[in-house]
Amino acid sequence: MTQSPIERPQFDRVATEQTKARYSRIAPLYDVLEAPMERLFHSRFRRRLFMHVQPCEILEIGVGTGRNLGYYPAGARVTAIDLSPRMLERARRRIAGPEVTLLEMDAQALQFPDASFDIVLATFVFCSVPDPVLGLAEARRVCKPSGELLLLEHVRPERPLVGGVFDLLNPFIRRLLGPEINRRTILNIQAAGWKVKTVENLLSDIVKLVVATQ
Repeated sequence: MTQSPIERPQFDRVATEQTKARYSRIAPLYDVLEAPMERLFHSRFRRRLFMHVQPCEILEIGVGTGRNLGYYPAGARVTAIDLSPRMLERARRRIAGPEVTLLEMDAQALQFPDASFDIVLATFVFCSVPDPVLGLAEARRVCKPSGELLLLEHVRPERPLVGGVFDLLNPFIRRLLGPEINRRTILNIQAAGWKVKTVENLLSDIVKLVVATQ
């Protein structure tokens, strides 16, 4: 019996192409731009997230230049996607250890059957997906009923004054580097149908480690 093709959800293709172009443009400089935050904070945050990762079938959304690839445990079977082929070119240089498959793909329209993965993982990604709720819903669709969503995300601060500053800066940061800095990601996770299990503040209330279940 022939398997039916996966129905692709509707999304804003113009915004998606703009995001793809933006990250392709900054790909050669991305690691340089991120180096200070990676050295000061992000590498520590990644180690904290990977304490939750066991060897299993894993989907990484938004692999970027492959910063996470060195953290996967032996025996993990990793499928890692990114919207930008130029980012994937750099990620290929970091493949080592666990079995890794890199694919060019949009988080808003994942080309995998339902319930394909034990863990869906992303670090600092859903600040850039044009429709984050759609992307998170797709992540839920391809996650097994017993599986988990693991996220590192920077979000809009809850303090009114600081949150207002993030709102003002957001258009400039988006144009310069790509991400939105004022996303209410916890609400987006819940809107996509996930059940938030734990939320850990890693840098004030700006960077969070989130574990969610079906």
